[in-house]
Amino acid sequence: MANPSLLILAGDGIGPEVMAEVRKVIDWFGANRNLAFDVSEDLIGGAAYDAHGVPLSDETMARAQEVDAVLLGAVGGPDYDNLDFSLKPERGLLRIRKEMDLYANLRPAQCFDALADFSSLKPEVVGGLDVMIVRELTSGVYFGEPRGIHKEGNERVGINTQRYTESEIARVARSAFELARRRDNRVCSMEKANVMESGVLWREVVTEVHAAEYSDVELSHMYADAGAMQLTRWPKQFDVIVTDNLFGDLLSDLAAMLTGSLGMLPSASLGAPMANGRPKALYEPVHGSAPDIMGQGKANPIACILSFAMALRYSFDQGDEATRLEKAVEAVLADGLRTADLIGEEGRSPVSTSEMGDAIIAKLAESV
Repeated sequence: MANPSLLILAGDGIGPEVMAEVRKVIDWFGANRNLAFDVSEDLIGGAAYDAHGVPLSDETMARAQEVDAVLLGAVGGPDYDNLDFSLKPERGLLRIRKEMDLYANLRPAQCFDALADFSSLKPEVVGGLDVMIVRELTSGVYFGEPRGIHKEGNERVGINTQRYTESEIARVARSAFELARRRDNRVCSMEKANVMESGVLWREVVTEVHAAEYSDVELSHMYADAGAMQLTRWPKQFDVIVTDNLFGDLLSDLAAMLTGSLGMLPSASLGAPMANGRPKALYEPVHGSAPDIMGQGKANPIACILSFAMALRYSFDQGDEATRLEKAVEAVLADGLRTADLIGEEGRSPVSTSEMGDAIIAKLAESV
């Protein structure tokens, strides 16, 4: 039987640096857990623009459609700020999400005990936090038409359109309900039904899917702005949150800071099942390309490594091995190792990107 296939798109900025540590982890699983992958690499974002004049080539897009999963680092940087909007690095990321139809973006917000004091909230508020935000990823205001900037009279007008169909809402709601069944069996749906017609439809469709297929799951509704407030007041009240593209982007970044750093948060973007039964999938850290620390060994690789753990769990049915990797990360943090983004105490010296990766490999070795 052929090994499962992975396409690595390291991207820009710190993307190649954190992805190098993921490669160490992948190699360790192949050498020590009889879990080998066929790994290939390609370009996306600014790196692809430099090589091909586009943020994602047709050839790379085709490869992404063929593999079992895609691992992505980060895209963007100031060198590309003056490009036409259609050529900006971020357009490559939006294209791959859209063409692979990766409609369900899973963003866990988990606070490791060792980092509870590093959060901006009180330790008792965030200690043991484990929330999953399911963000609709391929529709909504980021993709709706009409869009653009045009002239009306003597001034410019910027237009973006919030648009959702019933089927788009229903399928991401199902993803959230299925996920909740494997967790604490609770879903909170967030929108702005008080002021947006798309929010009214969102609430209606989520309610209909729940009544018809998932009545065993506890469902609640909350306006997205109230949800943001509640996430900072008492985040442990939530299990699974399902929301649209824009609100999911905002709420998941807010939840990221509850855990102490964007450098800690992975994500999975899942689509419809392929012929082998696995969902089309792309895994990436929530953080950006951080060009200000590129090449300095300061980047935190944990979010990217935990993204690979999500790939083990959701694409390759290797939940036990995913847990092994997550526990290795937790053990390293418990030992007090911190990259620069996690330094809060005076006098503590940070470890480098590669040192953090090596420490996680050492903990993996102890787990065998």
